[in-house]
Amino acid sequence: MIVGIIGGTGVDSSIIESEKEHKVTTPYGDPSDMIIEGKIGNVKCFFVLRHGKGHRLNPSIVNYRANIHALKELGVTHIIASAAVGSLKEDFMPGDLVFTDQFIDRTTQRKSTFHDKDRTMHIPMAEPFCPEMRRQLTETAKRLKIPHKDKGTNVVMEGPRFSSRAESELYRSWGADTINMTMLPESVLAREAGIHYAAIAMVTDYDCWKDTVVDVAEILETMKGNADKVKRLIRSVVPELKDNNGCSCATDHKHAFV
Repeated sequence: MIVGIIGGTGVDSSIIESEKEHKVTTPYGDPSDMIIEGKIGNVKCFFVLRHGKGHRLNPSIVNYRANIHALKELGVTHIIASAAVGSLKEDFMPGDLVFTDQFIDRTTQRKSTFHDKDRTMHIPMAEPFCPEMRRQLTETAKRLKIPHKDKGTNVVMEGPRFSSRAESELYRSWGADTINMTMLPESVLAREAGIHYAAIAMVTDYDCWKDTVVDVAEILETMKGNADKVKRLIRSVVPELKDNNGCSCATDHKHAFV
């Protein structure tokens, strides 16, 4: 078992004991940044910053295919990805972590498959996030007394702009819990690659349905506390992950080609 960690806003490579950097080139271009090899306990890990150093890549231009392909080439079997999200419900409070179990795709500009030139893959996504990894994250968060939700439906919008109030209210009427800009196509590509994938969503704000405006400075301040929780959680859960999850995440792609 080799674990990939995708660091979203506020989560850096200090989460692992680093050993060396890898510059990886893929058929889909370069990943967001150098990929850092290290360990958590006795588990080999590879870390990549989703937005690159200095947060230079906005959510719509991140090369998600290159990031996932590079991790796959390095032998990664499980991915834990952190992501900042806005809340669409009163009880999903800033500071909470959410172990997302469903998504609604509102993106329009992104390459969402590795197979757009050779064959068609109809990857099943009824359960988009690894249920066993989510269970282990939930159990570990309970033990660490970290405020969390064990499931949630996340709307993934294009970005990099935030929602209009009308959009925010629309997504609330759909029953969605959170909103962000990066869980797609990342989770879909991981499934195509046969990698177990789980997201740790960090609630930073109430989107604009509740607040007059989404304030970046306030988000970053909340993010500091969230990032510390995520680091503690990942360092605790990685040594406990199971190599064989008893789910279909690693095999769905084998039966999805037309």
